[in-house]
Amino acid sequence: MALEDKQRWDEKHQEDTMPHEPVKFITKYAYLSKRGNALDIACGNGRHSKFLTSLGFEVDALDISSVAIDQLKGTPHIHAIEVDFDTYTLSKSKYDLIVCTYFLERKLFPQMLEALKPDGIILMETFVAHEENGRKSSNPSFRLREGELKAYFEKCCELIHIEEWWDIDYQGFKTLKASMVAKKK
Repeated sequence: MALEDKQRWDEKHQEDTMPHEPVKFITKYAYLSKRGNALDIACGNGRHSKFLTSLGFEVDALDISSVAIDQLKGTPHIHAIEVDFDTYTLSKSKYDLIVCTYFLERKLFPQMLEALKPDGIILMETFVAHEENGRKSSNPSFRLREGELKAYFEKCCELIHIEEWWDIDYQGFKTLKASMVAKKK
């Protein structure tokens, strides 16, 4: 397991510094998916998992932080599982909806597509590398390259929404972000 990542995220979740409201992008586009099984990748405190259950989804909530997962255990319709995305493999053809916000592991891209049922939806929003970002990433591979989501997913999905835009993050830093709604062909 990526021990340093686990320790860092356990600390953040113990301090409870992460936002609890779902990302507006998720609340705007989750309705596009038929109700059924959803996957919340790097679920953190479960803000999206909880929102999705309110819409009628059965949610697999995955995260490396045992602190985050322990807080979600016992929540109706949420199956909280501690995983290391370096070694974990997503279930195939299981999900109607996959949500992934502010977490980037490129090797999951093909797995996400395989995990979707036909006509399944991916909602993804995360940071994009840019020299004008106010906060620098500890690891550049944690940020998308400009145009990367579109270049990868347009081959195998209908892109319902794809956008890169400047925003202020939850800590007040100017940052370039990308969001995507992709429907599996």
